[in-house]
Amino acid sequence: MATESPATRRVQVAEHPRLLKLKEMFNSKFGSIPKFYVRAPGRVNIIGEHIDYCGYSVLPMAVEQDVLIAVEPVKTYTLQLANTNPLYPDFSTSANNIQIDKTKPLWHNYFLCGVKGIQEHFGLSNLTGMNCLVDGNIPPSSGLSSSSALVCCAGLVTLTALGRNLSKVELAEICAKSERYIGTEGGGMDQSISFLAEEGTAKLIEFSPLRATDVKLPSGAVFVIANSCVEMNKAATSHFNIRVMECRLAAKLLAKYKSLQWDKVLRLEEVQAKLGISLEEMLLVTEDALHPEPYNPEEICRCLGISLEELRTQILSPNTEDVLIFKLYQRAKHVYSEAARVLQFKKICEEAPEDMVQLLGELMNQSHMSCRDMYECSCPELDQLVDICRKFGAQGSRLTGAGWGGCTVSIVPADKLPSFLANVHKAYYQRSDGSLAPEKQSLSATKPGDDGL
Repeated sequence: MATESPATRRVQVAEHPRLLKLKEMFNSKFGSIPKFYVRAPGRVNIIGEHIDYCGYSVLPMAVEQDVLIAVEPVKTYTLQLANTNPLYPDFSTSANNIQIDKTKPLWHNYFLCGVKGIQEHFGLSNLTGMNCLVDGNIPPSSGLSSSSALVCCAGLVTLTALGRNLSKVELAEICAKSERYIGTEGGGMDQSISFLAEEGTAKLIEFSPLRATDVKLPSGAVFVIANSCVEMNKAATSHFNIRVMECRLAAKLLAKYKSLQWDKVLRLEEVQAKLGISLEEMLLVTEDALHPEPYNPEEICRCLGISLEELRTQILSPNTEDVLIFKLYQRAKHVYSEAARVLQFKKICEEAPEDMVQLLGELMNQSHMSCRDMYECSCPELDQLVDICRKFGAQGSRLTGAGWGGCTVSIVPADKLPSFLANVHKAYYQRSDGSLAPEKQSLSATKPGDDGL
C-alpha cells in the first residue's frame, strides 16, 4: 500500500552475487563493511508522455534494472560517494553544506538532490556522514529514469541512515520536488512509480493528491523495451524545460481566454478542472483560443497584458528566459489528447475486449505520432526503431521517457515474440557484416507478470 513505508528485509549477502560483489568493492574502497543496502528501480512509461507536469495521470511500470547503494553511516560529517562504474568519479562533501550545481548535471548531484530533500523535509542542520557505493544497471539517458532512481535511492539511504520513517507517497513527493534542484522542472511520475510499483501490475499514477491504482495488462502480450542508443540527458539541454514552459504559457492563455484568474494557473489540468469540462471539450477550447503559428514573447505579453520583464522574471524559468518562439497550440493539443489516451488505455484494460491488444496498440501508435508531430520530442532514430518494431509484429510502438533519444516500448503478441526479437535485432542493432554495432546492444522484453525486464 502507498501509505506504508518502503519495505525492508534481511538478506544473506553471500546468496546474492551482485550484493556480494558490491560488498567486496565497498570494503576495498572504504576499508569497512556496509551496514545496509538500498534499491530503487527504473521505470518504463507505457503511455502518458510529458503530461505528469501538466497535472495529468500517467501509466508506468517498474523495470528490473535498478540503482543499488551500499551504505555505512560514519561519525564524521563527511559524505563520501563512489560508483562501481569508473566513468563516474568519486565525490566528497560536507553533509551539512550540500551545494548542487545546476549548470553541471554530474552523477553525484542527483544523489545530493535526494539527501537535500530529506534534510529539508525534517529541517535538519546536522546530518550524519555516510560512505556510499552506488551500482546502477539502468542505461543512462535512455528514458528509463536512471537519474530519478538515483534521487529516490539517495533519499531512502538518507532516511534509513537517520532512522526516520515516511510513507512511500511522502517519499515520492519529496524526491519529485528535490530532483528540481538539478534544474529539471519535471512532474512526479518517475519517483512515484519507483516507490509505489508492485510486481505483476502497471500503475495509473494520479497527482494532487498522489495516488496509484493497479492496471492489469493483457496476459497474451509482452512489452518490449528497445534502446535507440541515442542518449539525451534532460538536465543537460533546455528541450525539456522549454516544453514545461510552453505548457505553462498555454495554460495561462487558455485561462485568460476563458476569463479565469490566469495568473494563478500553472498547469493545463487546472484549466480543465476550473471549467469543469471534458478533455475532448478542452481540445475544442484549444482550437478556439490558440493559433497553430508559434508565439513570440511579445505576443504572449500582449495576450496576458504584462511586460517582457514580468514574463521573464515571474513566469519563465532561468534557462528559458531567452527562448524566442513558443508552440503553445501544439503542446496543449498533445497534452489534452494524451491525457485522454491514458484514460482510454486503462478502460480497455479493465473491460478486456477480445481485440484488447490491437486497441491498446493503436493508442500507443497515436501517442507516438503526437509526441513526434505535436510535441516534437522524438528523433530520427526513435522514429526508425518504432517503424521497425511495427513492421515485425508490434501492435503498437512508441517512444518512452522524455524522448529526443532513449527507448521505445512496444506491445507484442506473446506468440510473435521470438521472431519479433530476432528481426528487430537484425534490422536495427546488427551491422551489414553481421556483427553488433557496439553502441547498439539493448533489447529486452517484459511480461506484466514479471518484476520488470
